[in-house]
Amino acid sequence: MVINTNIAASVAASNLNQSTNLLNESLARLSSGSKIVNASDDPAGLAESMTLNAEIGQTNAANANVSNAVSLLQTQDGYLQQVGSALDQMATLAVQAQDVTKTDSERTDYQKEFNSLASYINDTATKAFNGVTLFDGGTFAVTTDGNGTTFAMTGVNLGSGTAYATVTGAAANGSEAVSISTTTAASTALTQVTAAITQLATDRAQVGANEERLTYTGNELGVLSNNLTAANSLITDVDVAQESTNYAKYQILVQSGTSMLAQANANPQSVLKLLQ
Repeated sequence: MVINTNIAASVAASNLNQSTNLLNESLARLSSGSKIVNASDDPAGLAESMTLNAEIGQTNAANANVSNAVSLLQTQDGYLQQVGSALDQMATLAVQAQDVTKTDSERTDYQKEFNSLASYINDTATKAFNGVTLFDGGTFAVTTDGNGTTFAMTGVNLGSGTAYATVTGAAANGSEAVSISTTTAASTALTQVTAAITQLATDRAQVGANEERLTYTGNELGVLSNNLTAANSLITDVDVAQESTNYAKYQILVQSGTSMLAQANANPQSVLKLLQ
């Protein structure tokens, strides 16, 4: 029996220290909801989680870009629908102006309405979405994934050099729109309006194709983001049921370790009986 060195107490203190550290770590996991509170908890898992988090952020950003591009396309198509209605009415006016029973004065009235519709189309050609011109014919490069891959979204041109400009004269006030003041002019105007309607059909089909393509891409990015998040969750999120079981175990170990340390510290007192 010795007094200066209490091996039992040292071992009990060491075990108690380990149990206390494990209890504190379990408490930190339960309170944070994460398996990885400190980098030392799982260095490899932390590195993988950081990579996944970066990819999730990039994927979500790309999805937002795609959603904004779809909104732009929907705005384009909404305007083009109205342009289509205007062109349909202009075609009607061109046919009515060819009526031989109409007087030149009546054709002048038709011309005024025709000019007004042409002015509307010219005004639409200048419209923008969040400062981005919608109808200048430019191509939009839409980012479609977290790696920066882009999709070239073909634009629509309502300005000069197009079938629309031939009808409207591309004048802001519509004063240079084609004439329907005579039957001959109205016949020519009808041909030009028909060409513009054909061009509009092609443009709307292109806008629809772009929107369909980006909608599929957005759905794909949503699936990818969900699965990346699930994979990251398996690495970082704590299993509360399992961890609460561990916490209860460590609590018992700390309590029993504390009791046994007290017992180990009391054992050398038996030496006093030898000294009586």
